[in-house]
Amino acid sequence: MIDIRPIPFEQTYQLRHKVLWPDKPFDYVKVENDSEGYHFGAFQNDELVAVISLFVGLDDKNSEQQTPKTARFRKFAARPDRQRQGIGTLLLNHVIAEAKRLGATTLWCDARLDAADFYRRFDMEAVSDIFYKGPIPYAKFSRTL
Repeated sequence: MIDIRPIPFEQTYQLRHKVLWPDKPFDYVKVENDSEGYHFGAFQNDELVAVISLFVGLDDKNSEQQTPKTARFRKFAARPDRQRQGIGTLLLNHVIAEAKRLGATTLWCDARLDAADFYRRFDMEAVSDIFYKGPIPYAKFSRTL
C-alpha cells in the first residue's frame, strides 16, 4: 500500500539527488524557492520511495493582468527499484488534485524527453522546443486543469 503525504522540503533532497542528478553536487537538487512549495512523498511501509514538489502562483509573464494561476511541479523522483509500479501515477494524480484545490488552472513541468509518454498519459503536451540541462533533453509540458 502507498501512502502519499506532505513532507518538509529538506526530506526530498536525498531522493532527488540519488535519482535525478547523482553526478552533480548535492546542492544542485535544491530549488531556490523550495520553502514556498508543497512537497509530497510516497511511502511504502513507511519508507520514502518517491517525491514531488509543487509550486503554485501567478504566471510571471502576465502578473499585472488578471491571469489564471499556474502550478508547476518539479523534482519528481522515484527510487529506481520502485519505478514502473504505479507509484509515480498515484503521486502525480495527487499533485494534479492538489493544484486544482489550490486554485490553479494550468499545470506544467520541464520534462525529460525520455519521460514524455508518461506525461502524455495525464493529458500533458509539449509546449516548447527541446532544450538541454547538461546532456539531457527536455521540453516544457503543460495541461489545463
